[in-house]
Amino acid sequence: MNHFEVENCLRSMEVLVDTREQDTERARERYNRFPCEYVRQALSYGDYAYNFVLPDGSSFLEYSPHEVAAPIAVERKMNLDELAGCFTRSRKRFEAEFARAKENGARIFLLVENATWEKLLAGKYRSMYNPAAFLASILAWQNRYDFQLIMCKEETSATLIYEILKRDLKERLERGEFDWAAEDAV
Repeated sequence: MNHFEVENCLRSMEVLVDTREQDTERARERYNRFPCEYVRQALSYGDYAYNFVLPDGSSFLEYSPHEVAAPIAVERKMNLDELAGCFTRSRKRFEAEFARAKENGARIFLLVENATWEKLLAGKYRSMYNPAAFLASILAWQNRYDFQLIMCKEETSATLIYEILKRDLKERLERGEFDWAAEDAV
């Protein structure tokens, strides 16, 4: 793809929001802070991914009533309390989601709002989950599932989600990962 095709693809980017992500006022405020359109779509893993228009005019991912598997996803948790629940009560379901991403070769980012390493290590969350075990789970999973952990304030999450997705798309476009689509259009 040439520079102009890359720029057009980036301008056409939409944020995909998993249909299982709760439709709350706070969530809608987050979505409205994205500097692009967002579309609700069932995702195989993660809460956020992207779609864009290829140079031939087709969508990269076809929208479907079924789950779509994107090359990147951002899994968002509202705080350490929710993340602790994922590593304890919901561990099997949570692990299956990360395993699906890994099987698909997808990059995954785990974004935890209202969290810091210091809060985690001090046990400043509403779970009996031992801080050392919590830390061990996160670090083991980072190695096992090759994910990036980002902790931020709630008001920063929309910007980070969008920028993570946009940067991934830009890097992939510039590396030529989607050139097959441009060649098919010729």
